[in-house]
Amino acid sequence: MSDLTAAAHPFLAELDWRGLLQDHSDGLGARLSRGPLKAYVGFDPTAPSLHVGNLVPISDLVHLQRTGAGAPVGLVGGGTGMIGDPSGKSAERNLLDEQTLDVNRAAIRLQLERFLDFSGSFAAQVMDNREWLARYGLLEWLREIGKHFSVGYMLSKDSVQTRLAGGISFTEFSYMTLQATDFLHLYRDHGVELQMGGADQWGNITAGLELIRRVVGRGEGDEPPAFALSSPLLLTSGGTKFGKTEQGTVWLAPEMTSPYVFYQYWIGQDDRDVVTMLRRLTLLAADDIRSIEEEQQRRPEARPAQRRLALEMTARVHGLDEAERQVRVAEAAFSAEPLRDPDVLDVLFGELDGFEFADEEQRGDALGLAVASGLFSSRSEARRQIAQGGFSINDQRVTEPDARIPDLIEGRYLVLRAGKKRLRVGRRRLG
Repeated sequence: MSDLTAAAHPFLAELDWRGLLQDHSDGLGARLSRGPLKAYVGFDPTAPSLHVGNLVPISDLVHLQRTGAGAPVGLVGGGTGMIGDPSGKSAERNLLDEQTLDVNRAAIRLQLERFLDFSGSFAAQVMDNREWLARYGLLEWLREIGKHFSVGYMLSKDSVQTRLAGGISFTEFSYMTLQATDFLHLYRDHGVELQMGGADQWGNITAGLELIRRVVGRGEGDEPPAFALSSPLLLTSGGTKFGKTEQGTVWLAPEMTSPYVFYQYWIGQDDRDVVTMLRRLTLLAADDIRSIEEEQQRRPEARPAQRRLALEMTARVHGLDEAERQVRVAEAAFSAEPLRDPDVLDVLFGELDGFEFADEEQRGDALGLAVASGLFSSRSEARRQIAQGGFSINDQRVTEPDARIPDLIEGRYLVLRAGKKRLRVGRRRLG
């Protein structure tokens, strides 16, 4: 921390113990000690959903509001989204049209309502920087904003340096000046004094501080007029970017990442990462997290930390009812108890690429159904699994290839298992 008073303020202390505080500009602790302020985080609207990588800056806004440190502002980059931020990117991205950005902005607002309170003394707000950036004419912007940035200053930023070798367009090169324009506008017109973001945004955030200093001057006495705060990027212990899987990005929208996949993403976290995620991404108290960590050390095979993380995050994003449903699905699918809950079977049918069977297939033998289900690549593989005692239908072990198929669960479902981890759910074809 850059000033001794910072640790005394509840907001910064909360971020600190949770591992959400990497750096902040001078004077922030002193400013917070005088009373609440407004703070903003920018969100990229180039997709119709936020993703789990956005959860760290969202957490910053949540703790700002919960500790009474101020009112959060979510800035949707409708204007800058038409330009593209080079930070953390290896190539220039596609630019979006206004209609697409409008749809994405509305979806992001709804998702932020899951985390932030939009009423009360510290009511959250969502703004779109296209409202003011689109009003600038080129000559006006160059005269009022562009003159305050030297090329040398802009070239010194890490977000630019990492792209110089491969090439960066003037469009993306100018991004930091537009983000700085946002900070200046929010400061002058809405009283926003603090910008927060990931560590990879530090260069862009401090460019805003520099612009405000040049245009507005100093604050009261020697205090800066505005402030910056960054949080560490959340990486897995394997060094991969948080929120990325072999299947792609983990989104908050259920139509882009289903609640089942979302829950399973958290359940699958490495033991080395899970306690860090509990601290940074949930609202659990320190004592609760320590208790979970101790239980994890005693019984790592039970994965208590992963189970709690999955429940907390799924409840925040998809609601408690859906989270509890996914708990039932996960426990039923991977437990030794027979699968009988039709609600669980319906979820698994959709998520695990279930198969449909006709009445004549149900009247056939176990071997034919095993192959038709897609659980095995050939009849010979299915025969070997049956001979080894590793195949079951509706949790009844099949010992002969010509065994009859048991009655359907709830008159509709069949559950096929091969070994402990391979599972297919079949559903009777209607009509």
